[in-house]
Amino acid sequence: MGILSWIILGLLAGAIAKILLPGRDPGGLIGTTLIGVAGAFVGGWISARWLDRPIANHFYDGATWGAAIGGSLVLLIIYRILFGHSRSR
Repeated sequence: MGILSWIILGLLAGAIAKILLPGRDPGGLIGTTLIGVAGAFVGGWISARWLDRPIANHFYDGATWGAAIGGSLVLLIIYRILFGHSRSR
């Protein structure tokens, strides 16, 4: 998969992570989307590095999607913990 495929996968993974973890995010839609893209890269890297599950070259591989969505969820939770109270004024 090329970089464009990972960006598209990240956008979709970020949207799915947002559906699975609803609520207000400090960064809004753009911030959540960027977190999704970063989460796809992080999830893919963790999967290949420590889970001994190399990322497939196919866009429709379930493990690739799971890693991307999982990475997006983790980054979204960390982002909410670190910056979640910035809108409470």
